[in-house]
Amino acid sequence: MPKSVCHNVVGDLLQARAMKKYWLLVAFLTLLLLWWGLSRRESSVTLHFNTAHRGTIVSTVSTNGKVEPVEWAAARAETAGVVRSVAVQRGQQVTAGQQLVLLDATSARSELEAALAKEHEARAETATLGQGGKAQTLADLNDSIASAQAAVTVAQRNYDAMQRLAEKQAATKLQLLDAKDAVERATLHLSALKDQKDTLVTASDKSVADAKLRDAQSAVALARHRLNVATVVAPIAGTLYQFDLKVGAYLQPGDLAGLVGKLDQVKVTVYVDEPDLGRIALDMPVNITWDARPGQKWSGRVNKLPTEVVALGTRTVGEVTTIVDNPNHDLLPGVSVNASIISKVVNDAVSIPRSALRTLNGATGVYKLTADSIVWVPVVAGISDVNNVQIVSGVEPGDRLVDRVVDPSDAEIRSGMRVKALID
Repeated sequence: MPKSVCHNVVGDLLQARAMKKYWLLVAFLTLLLLWWGLSRRESSVTLHFNTAHRGTIVSTVSTNGKVEPVEWAAARAETAGVVRSVAVQRGQQVTAGQQLVLLDATSARSELEAALAKEHEARAETATLGQGGKAQTLADLNDSIASAQAAVTVAQRNYDAMQRLAEKQAATKLQLLDAKDAVERATLHLSALKDQKDTLVTASDKSVADAKLRDAQSAVALARHRLNVATVVAPIAGTLYQFDLKVGAYLQPGDLAGLVGKLDQVKVTVYVDEPDLGRIALDMPVNITWDARPGQKWSGRVNKLPTEVVALGTRTVGEVTTIVDNPNHDLLPGVSVNASIISKVVNDAVSIPRSALRTLNGATGVYKLTADSIVWVPVVAGISDVNNVQIVSGVEPGDRLVDRVVDPSDAEIRSGMRVKALID
């Protein structure tokens, strides 16, 4: 091979080797710059950290509910009529039997007066028949019987005298027969008068009179009842929590006049969403608040669990019954309230903010600060409240955990990245 050709080949090889070294150097510098940029970018992410600590966590189920009296009764009209007077007002304390309203009872009063008159008449008739008849008729008949009895005595005395005379042949047989006939006629007359007295009042007459008296007494009782029911009274003692009647209103039988309830304790029906029903048990404490009375709180306990779920607007809920103390009667029946059922309390729990708990690839965990970087730590969570979560395992008090990204706000965080830490 010519010497010039050899020189050219060697030069090409040297040039190719130099170019390779150049590109290797460029690649190395590029990777170095990329690493430096990534490192700089990671270290420029600012995260806010919160410190795990021990504390009490109260798990609650918060929802809404409606207030009702535990014990109540309805006052209803028993007869039709116009409201003549109103004796009470809504919210007033009443006793059992206390007058609430009075209906117009003019017709009932007239009926009672007529019934009393008929009863008096029936009583008089019954008394007359019980004495044997009308007093004047009975007196006249008794006088006639007495006269007839005296006539029988006289006739008998004459007959006896005539018999003695006849024995002495001092009287004829005809005279004796006339005396005997006189006795018989007087006796028959007396018997007829007694029979007349006995038939003056019959058993049938007494039965009819007694029936008339009973009918009259029933009519009086009915009229008195109609007069009494014209007064609408409180069925039980308590608070008249529903009452809107005015003078002049017209009530039909059965119409509601008012509702009376005992308000020392009230029943609050709490609407618990279906997913939370498993967290509710009997006798759990419940706190009630009412927007109309800010700052006030009422306490009670779960009294009855739901037996079914029902639709409530767009929600599916179970109706949980709670009994709440209401000593000042501030909670009024029918109002909507806020309810918080305390389902569980854990004291001395390892607590972290809810915002620090994250899910990665289906696992629950936290990002913990180690030196100037963060690492992913799986955890087991327990109960939670509005702000905090109990950590059963994986975190110790004092661990600093990411709870939010500060800058840049759209930064994606991952285990192992270097960060700038803001710690409370």
